[in-house]
Amino acid sequence: MKDTNCPRRGIGLRILSGVLFAGMVICAKALSDNVPLGEIVFFRSVFAVFPLIAFLWLQNEFPQGLATKRPIGHLVRASFGALALFASFAAVARLNIAEVTLIAQLSPILMAVAAMVLLREHLTIWRFGGLVFGFAGVIVMVWPELGHNGASGTRLVGFGLALLSAILGAIAMIMVRSLNRTESPGVIALYFVFASMIGALLTLPFGWILPTGWTLLLLIAAGLFGGLAHIAMTLAFRYAEATRLAPFEYLAILWPILADLLIFRSSLSTSFVFALPLILLGATIAAAEKDRGPRLAKA
Repeated sequence: MKDTNCPRRGIGLRILSGVLFAGMVICAKALSDNVPLGEIVFFRSVFAVFPLIAFLWLQNEFPQGLATKRPIGHLVRASFGALALFASFAAVARLNIAEVTLIAQLSPILMAVAAMVLLREHLTIWRFGGLVFGFAGVIVMVWPELGHNGASGTRLVGFGLALLSAILGAIAMIMVRSLNRTESPGVIALYFVFASMIGALLTLPFGWILPTGWTLLLLIAAGLFGGLAHIAMTLAFRYAEATRLAPFEYLAILWPILADLLIFRSSLSTSFVFALPLILLGATIAAAEKDRGPRLAKA
């Protein structure tokens, strides 16, 4: 049973998970110019396995917890999650970390849309409002890039990859919602990193490098940050209700902004500043949906 008597601990763990996820993406960004995408995903997956296995072992869920009656469900969820990870890291190579992270905040909106399409759920005012504000923010951010040549072409590809990652991630989270009824979050995360590892190995014939020094350290750190972030997220929801943690979901955008400004010396564009409140408002509206909300139409 979930222990909800320690909300401060849950909030602290939720904030920590955001910092750790930001650390993972910072490592991926720093590596993107010199290390192939598939190799970054591989190391991120391999070194995420170790903290996840240790966590499951401490929870008495390893190795017995790996047994499942829903292997197809894990395969589908892990595949969508792995593709989302590839797209996210590819987007980070082309955009600022804050821009990719902001587009990722579309997930609650896209999950609502995916639930309408895949689960035949209803379109509500909450979902419609979140959709309008969220995609208005994306348009505001992308519009200045349209009609320009040169580097903006790379950035447009980056925006497309970031949006694709958000869509794939939303579908994966819909699968997680179903798997959570019978499977533990830690086991779901472990199958995800296994799938990402296998997918990354398929890119080996396209050429990898032999990492050494700081490159190797950053690759290992990306995996450890990712694995520890999953654990912190899981524990956060054990100690606090989702409604208590919801306001801190959007604090995660702060760390990428600081990383862009202080580590990568990238300035924030005017379009990003205007898009930020629109997308966060859309995500907040979608996440705040209530079952009794008025319905507009059936999907």
